[in-house]
Amino acid sequence: QVLLVESGGGLVQAGGSLRLSCAASGRTIESYTVAWFRQAPGKEREFVSGIHWSDDSTYYPDSVKGRFTISRDNAKNTVYLQMNSLKPEDTAAYYCAAEWRSSYIEVVPKIYEYWGQGTQVTVSS
Repeated sequence: QVLLVESGGGLVQAGGSLRLSCAASGRTIESYTVAWFRQAPGKEREFVSGIHWSDDSTYYPDSVKGRFTISRDNAKNTVYLQMNSLKPEDTAAYYCAAEWRSSYIEVVPKIYEYWGQGTQVTVSS
């Protein structure tokens, strides 16, 4: 069992930056592929980044590529999402999710077994 707790959300102006944290407890996160998803009201949950457990390879959709960076600190059992050049369309609840030793960085939410409670990011124009 892995417990994930997100933090770092808030209100920021367009063009600003935020760093989200996903702190894990219960098990070491180094054997888990971790992803960040977001969900805006009335929209489906959307994949925004992932980091693979075996080699820390990363994957981003075009919507955030070059602006978002995912990283992990295994010593702190934490995964981060650095978000730069934020846009109003980035406004959503952001969730981290983990899957044990997945073969790939999956972009489908149902693949992930463990989820955090979410943190709200609001970008004003």
